[in-house]
Amino acid sequence: MVNRDSVALVENFWKAVWQAPENVDAVDNFVAEDFVLTTGGRDIVGRDAFKQWICDFSAQIADLKFEIVNTFQSADGKLVSARFRIHGLNNGLMGFPADRRPIEFTGNAIWHVGPEGRLVRNWVERSAFELFRDLQGVSDVDDPFAVARK
Repeated sequence: MVNRDSVALVENFWKAVWQAPENVDAVDNFVAEDFVLTTGGRDIVGRDAFKQWICDFSAQIADLKFEIVNTFQSADGKLVSARFRIHGLNNGLMGFPADRRPIEFTGNAIWHVGPEGRLVRNWVERSAFELFRDLQGVSDVDDPFAVARK
């Protein structure tokens, strides 16, 4: 299917699921049964495993707020690239104590939309190194990469 509005599909998925994480069953309306998420160097395979991953991940961030920054698609609509920002309170993210400190991180996602108009694959990269350093309480003075990032 050429020129489908895959951006709308991804943004509707994020609004239905990530902007309302208690509504994880909305995943069924968007992703294929054999959906694969690649994140943090591992694959989450299958719709049910993906739903469990969402529950586990969102439980680590109290008051999770998901913001869509940019979304665009390839000419044929098969791929969608998206940037996002997540805010909330640390509730045990990355194994750190649930101290409820404010957290914020960004990420990029590449989505593959199947011919039947369902999400079939997602590759996600997050600013995990910076988030990890923030959770450790490392300041820019202690961070050898801080100058390069500015």
